[in-house]
Amino acid sequence: MPKKIGRPTDNPKGKSIHVRLDKKSEEILEMYCNEYQVNRAESIRRGIGKLESDLKNK
Repeated sequence: MPKKIGRPTDNPKGKSIHVRLDKKSEEILEMYCNEYQVNRAESIRRGIGKLESDLKNK
């Protein structure tokens, strides 16, 4: 098989999820995206990173 063409990355993102948000959660997410100039996916990854730190502190 030929190698896939595209931008190489050290951290491929092969998993996809779908989440339904309530109005308040969506507003918080949008405010965070605007404040830090990141897209929704990156914001959610950062949130998951904070969950990991909570687990380590437990």
